[in-house]
Amino acid sequence: MQSQEFKNLARELKSNLSRLMDKRSTWESHWQECADFMQPRKAEITKERARGDKRNIQIFDATAIHALELLAASLQGMLTSSANRWFAMRYKEALLNESDEAKEWLEDATDKMYLAFARSNFQQEVFETYHDLICFGTSCLMVEEDENDIVRFSSRHIKEFYIQENKKGIVDTIYRRFKMPVGAAVDKFGLENFSRETVNLFKKEPFEEIELVHVVRPRSIYNEFKLDKKNMPFQSIYFEYGSGHIINIGGFREMPYVVPRYLKASTEIYGRSPAMNALPDVKVLNKMVETAMKAAAKQVDPPLLVPDDSMLSPIRMSAGSLNYYRSGSRDRIEPLNIGQQTSVTLNQENQRREAIAKMFHIDQLLIQANRSMTATEVLQRNEEKMRILGPVLGRLQSELLQPLILRVFNIMLRNKLFLQAPEILANQEIDIEYVSPMALAQKGQELQSLMRGLELFGQIGQIAPVQDYIDEEGLVKQIIRITGLPARMIRGDKEVKMMREQRAAAQAQQMQMMQAMQEAKVAKDAAPMVRELNRGTE
Repeated sequence: MQSQEFKNLARELKSNLSRLMDKRSTWESHWQECADFMQPRKAEITKERARGDKRNIQIFDATAIHALELLAASLQGMLTSSANRWFAMRYKEALLNESDEAKEWLEDATDKMYLAFARSNFQQEVFETYHDLICFGTSCLMVEEDENDIVRFSSRHIKEFYIQENKKGIVDTIYRRFKMPVGAAVDKFGLENFSRETVNLFKKEPFEEIELVHVVRPRSIYNEFKLDKKNMPFQSIYFEYGSGHIINIGGFREMPYVVPRYLKASTEIYGRSPAMNALPDVKVLNKMVETAMKAAAKQVDPPLLVPDDSMLSPIRMSAGSLNYYRSGSRDRIEPLNIGQQTSVTLNQENQRREAIAKMFHIDQLLIQANRSMTATEVLQRNEEKMRILGPVLGRLQSELLQPLILRVFNIMLRNKLFLQAPEILANQEIDIEYVSPMALAQKGQELQSLMRGLELFGQIGQIAPVQDYIDEEGLVKQIIRITGLPARMIRGDKEVKMMREQRAAAQAQQMQMMQAMQEAKVAKDAAPMVRELNRGTE
């Protein structure tokens, strides 16, 4: 028996979940259609599918599936590639970014974070996140602490979670309704925390699944100076969906669920996706291909015109078979002319395929490599790609990458996996800088503008003194920022100042030596003349 407080809490949570389920119900049929035609392995939102059941029976054309796969792979390669660095960290306090000690500590922390990402299951789970994002417009990635791998990631199916935004449009509340084997649930939470019905089920059928709900929501009242679970910014509650029995109450320092949206209307909570935009064309193309396949089958094995009174035996359709009819009869077995126009059908299908490819930006993602294409043309294509995906990049940076990186950073910081931080870094806030190929490509446009400006200044400098307007040190720092060079490759201001002073001293010493040598040479050359003058005076 649970206390009245727990019963009231369970009643509140179930009521909130019911409201969120009602709000989400209008989206579910849309998601189901998108999954049916473009992501059949996850097509179980409004339909119950048996595990291992065939899910692509109604698909006759895989253009949309291939396009979705390509866009997901492209986003992963451009944003979170395992082959390239895709983020760096800086201090919000600008002066700290000039401190060698602070930069070294942050560089070491960044390296250890990359190692943690590499050792975990991040790449495979984030790929699933991109998949769901492109198909459903909304996805969910859970970031948990792990004893062995530091962090562990798990992409959650769209059917599991229900979300709510705060006044700033940030997802701060999530209800996740999911199934779990009762044995695994008992191992995670302890048998004593479950209801009597679940305990009995565990004793009889430990592999039977039970339905649980995980609620994560912000706490309105808590003491930030206390480290216990009751005073963490986010409250975590697990309860049984059927009985409402509270299993566990805890907390998180950060939101463990990362919920990005591809694109979002201001009046909606859930996102919209390229798959939703392409769905009409996908359905039409699928129907056209199905019809064309039926027509092709009729051409290969056409319906027959058979006389109804002259055949002496059943019609045999196998190769080399004989069919008999009455002697003298003019009736024959003939194929039915169905009047097909295959070329028209193929043209219409190709038009639909091109439209679907544009919805998924395939024409921008796949740069057709040919020898006639100049470097400028390739650059222009890349710029076009960045313009198309730029708005998406901004939302993914704020809703996916930033909370993901900060969550991993704080987990590692709390577990003391970084070096001892210098005293000057106490209570300092961290900024994230994105250095993925996509982010650098966007910055490349800024670099090109900068180089064009310098070229123009160089031309004007021939007729007017404009070079004095350029801060050379500021220019170099700006180029370093744009290109995303690692901090360990860049010398600090103190080191640069010392090098310049040493170089100036060396140059001054060299000038003195040259001047002394020149004076000695002048004196040597002048010595004979002086001697002649002295003889003349004698």
